[in-house]
Amino acid sequence: MPAARRATLRELAGALADGQVTLDVGVDRDVAERALLAVRGIGPWTASYVRMRALADPDVLPAGDAALRAASRRHGVDLRGAAEWSPWRSYGAQHLWTDTTPVTSASALVMNDTEEGR
Repeated sequence: MPAARRATLRELAGALADGQVTLDVGVDRDVAERALLAVRGIGPWTASYVRMRALADPDVLPAGDAALRAASRRHGVDLRGAAEWSPWRSYGAQHLWTDTTPVTSASALVMNDTEEGR
């Protein structure tokens, strides 16, 4: 494990132990996210992911996630319009992350047919 990650985990464990960070059931999600972001080494992606998974927040969209952006491009989804998904953006993110359905466009099919001499 990289030293920086190890240090972050130690700092997080300390913050959890002394009550600076609380991730218990029913915790205010905004408060928990701010507390996580105050831990050195935890950034917006990690705080969003903890909020989504550990705190069961159905309305988190980690729009900066590279895999999410790639999946949205592959499926022609404009994440700038994801506010319309509220209050279920976590489900939209999860769907994009896990959908492995190949996407083909009519122009791609035509190009493939042309390249193969059909």
